[in-house]
Amino acid sequence: METDHTSICGQLRMASGRVEVRMERLIEHDARRVWKMLTDSVCLSQWLAPGVVDPREGGRVQLDFGNSGMPIDCRIRTFEPERLLSYSWSSGDHPERPLTWELEPCGQDANQTRLRLTLSLPDDDLVSISCAGWDAHLEMLLAALEGISIHFPADRFRTARKVFAGLYERERAA
Repeated sequence: METDHTSICGQLRMASGRVEVRMERLIEHDARRVWKMLTDSVCLSQWLAPGVVDPREGGRVQLDFGNSGMPIDCRIRTFEPERLLSYSWSSGDHPERPLTWELEPCGQDANQTRLRLTLSLPDDDLVSISCAGWDAHLEMLLAALEGISIHFPADRFRTARKVFAGLYERERAA
């Protein structure tokens, strides 16, 4: 099945020698439920990877992607329950790849959440791969919120990688 390009959404811009990427989704669940998916160990394994989040500023984030990626072991930079979570998507001596999750309750009775994911990436050949990976994991998050378990959406990843590579090339040329 082919992924619709219009469903791949994100903004990309260069800022201080880094690539800033913002992805946003409107989710039909309240902020408490979305927050739990971002911070609860059982929930994380449903859409991202097995791991733990020590829910406090300075707490550790440890995720194990097995053979499909490097393990993540970092500290939480910002922690405001049901609103803001930031940490670096890196480990050890690897370059810093800070990310920030922002949750904004919206909709009638705050039964929806606007989820913003902001990435700060080194200006390197991994930009489109990183963006596509996060886009795919956001799809997995949306499915997990509905109680549906899906495998990593490889077709969506490939399509998103092309879309983000195009955005990256246009931004670098500007």
